[in-house]
Amino acid sequence: MIQIYKSVSEENPTLKTLKNIENGCWINIVAPSDEELILISKKTNVPLEFLKAPLDDEETSRIDIEDNCLLVVVDIPFTEMEENSLTYDTYPLAIIHTDKQIITVCLKNSRILSDFINGKVKSFFTFKKSRFILQILSKIASNYLLYLRQIDKKSLMIEKRLHKSMKNRELIQLHSLEKSLVYFSTSLKANEITLEKMLKLDIMQKYEEDKDVLEDVIIENKQAIEMTEIYSNILASTMDFFASVISNNLNIVMKVLASVTILMAIPEIFGGIFGMNFDKMPLINHPYGFEIISVIILFLTIGTAYLLYKKDMFS
Repeated sequence: MIQIYKSVSEENPTLKTLKNIENGCWINIVAPSDEELILISKKTNVPLEFLKAPLDDEETSRIDIEDNCLLVVVDIPFTEMEENSLTYDTYPLAIIHTDKQIITVCLKNSRILSDFINGKVKSFFTFKKSRFILQILSKIASNYLLYLRQIDKKSLMIEKRLHKSMKNRELIQLHSLEKSLVYFSTSLKANEITLEKMLKLDIMQKYEEDKDVLEDVIIENKQAIEMTEIYSNILASTMDFFASVISNNLNIVMKVLASVTILMAIPEIFGGIFGMNFDKMPLINHPYGFEIISVIILFLTIGTAYLLYKKDMFS
């Protein structure tokens, strides 16, 4: 899918949709076909490799320059629904700066770019290409922070549910969040290297205060890295804690079952002995033989239960 947008003017920041490529426009490409990529490559003189770069899930964050085209690949956060549960992941986004246009390429529709299209970003102009790149990077860092706060709140909710009932579902959800934080950490650290390299590019300092904006983005990115590490450590310790609790609960259950088994073994032993067909069996001819044996079994069972209780075998 190819979408072409252009800001009307600085006085009128309205974003209009175009049918053809013009100077100063923004070309947004989402999940493109090979034919669409070839078409854009011919019309903008952008190397086809640049346009295909973000279509690989494993593409890492990087910067590349070729034929007056600047390629910036960064990892952006996404949310997806899997088995009625919200999961977090990252995908590469390519931002291509040319002399006449700016091009974005991604495998999926991004909330980050949708905010620009829907007019949720102020002071956004497609013809201010370097400033536009910085605004996209700033939105990416902000979204990472937003999703990290969501992960933190979600982990706290799951932890509260785990206190009430130990179920595999909650543990699986915690593991999913822990995995998401690993993806975030890897992507944020790769993005940090790319952002540091961008500080050295003259094209990123075309407009006033651009360098300050980029430095702010780097600070937000570092903040996101620190938050990711903190939440990862918290989740890891939480998982270890509940693993210990589950193991302890299992030990308690096994201890109680062992105690019950010992108590049940006492009447079984007497039943087995007195169930034998011997003429000289004690109390076999006594008129109250059954009652006496029952009382003996009862006292032995109660005595054993008391000893087990004193040994803390029922809790």
